Amino acid sequence: MSTNPFDALPVRLGVDDSDSPADVVDALFLGRFATGEQPHAHAVNIDRVRTGATLLPPDARVLRSARDDDRSATLAEGDGWTVLVSRWNRGADVTVTATSQELASEVLGLATDGAADEPEPQPENVTMGFWYVSPRRGPHRTTRQISAGTWEEVRPNYTAPVAEALDGLMKTRPEDIAGRLLLLHGPPGTGKTSALRTLARSWRDWCQVDCVLDPERLFSDVGYLMDIAIGEDDGTTKGRWRLLLLEDCDELIRGEAKHTAGQALSRLLNLTDGLLGQGRNVLVGVTTNEDLERLHPAVVRPGRCLARIEVGPLTRRESVEWLGREEDVPREGATLAELFALRRGVSPTSVPDQRADTDAGLYL
Repeated sequence: MSTNPFDALPVRLGVDDSDSPADVVDALFLGRFATGEQPHAHAVNIDRVRTGATLLPPDARVLRSARDDDRSATLAEGDGWTVLVSRWNRGADVTVTATSQELASEVLGLATDGAADEPEPQPENVTMGFWYVSPRRGPHRTTRQISAGTWEEVRPNYTAPVAEALDGLMKTRPEDIAGRLLLLHGPPGTGKTSALRTLARSWRDWCQVDCVLDPERLFSDVGYLMDIAIGEDDGTTKGRWRLLLLEDCDELIRGEAKHTAGQALSRLLNLTDGLLGQGRNVLVGVTTNEDLERLHPAVVRPGRCLARIEVGPLTRRESVEWLGREEDVPREGATLAELFALRRGVSPTSVPDQRADTDAGLYL
């Protein structure tokens, strides 16, 4: 009786009309690894591929190539090795199987040498991660360079009590952390997101900031939540903190959330100060348009929040100083979004699209 595991596990490939040509290329790649002909595999993910990089070693013989709406797949081979290149947008996965560990490592190095395109970091930029669930690859993190002003530049965008509260938050260091939840709440257009971008810049020496693009799925999918909790460190030193940003999570943290959101609220709280968060240097930042009185008591209880800041509009005096004129400034003051609209010459009551102003940035 054979003791080889591949003899006991024959390779079969089933294809139906739900599979694309790229899926077939993926399956074909596994053949030599599954049979043991090439029992060693090495892989690497490249977030941004340099323009013109083929990701194929020299003298590679292309066996199959396929392209669909959101990715391409290329299968190639050489003497004793096979490579699969899966590309999407600017990113790629490169996997090599080979007859030896050394050959697999060597071929992978030849395929990816100089292929990564890392833009020169600018002083005003900060690297921010973005988590989402890909239909093909499951939980995935990508990164972007985000422009963010210094706190000194951004501070005039906030009314005095808010600016004073944010002063302390911007200066926070790891040894100052007493709670794991950061809560910014208040009306739309008051600058909550802008404050978080500036916070990412202020904390970039010790904290990696990731934005979760699908927070409603995060707390309903345990596998996704575990990937987030374990994290993915982008080449930083061990012990670095992470801040997970969840924007506009009104339904998750309002007073009736325990009833309407099921286990979602419990899992959020468990990530901040329960067993799930133990041993992990993880902070959770949440923005909401809800009034404080409508938030769930468990979210705002003492000791849970590192900061709990209500971000409101500027007073009339502050608005006039910000805008540089008194005309059109409402008697009760204005939000940051309204002030940017006035600067563009648009009435605050008929702003066509607040997000279209690149000068304003993300000020929601």
